This record gives sequence, C-alpha cells and structure tokens, in this order.
Amino acid sequence: MIIKYIKLRPTAVAPQMMTEHAAGYDLSACLESPLVLAAGSRALVPTGLAIELPPGTEAQIRPRSGLAIKFGIGILNSPGTIDADYRGEIQVILFNTSATDFIVEPRMRIAQMIVSQVVDTTFVLKDSLSESSRQEGGFGHTGY
Repeated sequence: MIIKYIKLRPTAVAPQMMTEHAAGYDLSACLESPLVLAAGSRALVPTGLAIELPPGTEAQIRPRSGLAIKFGIGILNSPGTIDADYRGEIQVILFNTSATDFIVEPRMRIAQMIVSQVVDTTFVLKDSLSESSRQEGGFGHTGY
C-alpha cells in the first residue's frame, strides 16, 4: 500500500518502521524546543506531517510501550483514528500519568501509527438479536 505524506514543517520526521516486521510506524514530535509535560497533565504534540490514506483504510495512533512503562506517558483517546478523508496535521494527545514532569524533545518518537482496512458496514434495525452464550454479560462477567 502506498500512502502519500507531506511535511508541513522542514523539521518533521517521516514515519519510521523501526524493525523489519514492525506493525507500526513511529511518529516523532515536531517541536521548536523541548516541551515540559507536567506530572498529571496532557498536551497536543504536533508531528509536522499530513497523510493521504487510500479509501477504505484508517490510521490508528497508539502509545509507544517504552514511554508507557519507563515514564508513564500515554495517549489520550487511544487509539486515535485518522480517517481516509482527513488531510490535516497528525497531532498526538500525550498525557503524563507519573508524579514527575516529562520532557518531550524535538524529534522524539512519541507514538506509533498502524494502518488498517475498514470494513464497509450497513446497520440494520431489527426487533431482536440472536441468542449467544454470553448474552448481556459485560465487564468482569467471567471473573477476575
């Protein structure tokens, strides 16, 4: 699959696949200077990139596991969705769950992007649904 992208700022870093079989492409912060992400806060971090996805696809923006386990940095509304008709800048809502401030450096890898197919779906209103072994069992219904 070919995905067109543009750099909205010259310092933007192209999406990077870090290993041969990686599922995601790392996205980097496009900042002029370091950003202090205070303990317990959130910030919208630009990547300086815009993409053109093929129809029938989406991109999901997900946290990087290393930032999560080492520093408590996550992504609010994870996964974030980029629709095929969106052409604006990819921005990432980082949040700091730790008790200490975190410094987001320019060009730091802050998220990963996964591109997926979207199933064309039609919803049909019915009077009832078929039976299942689970039925209405929700959160925790099978135990801890």
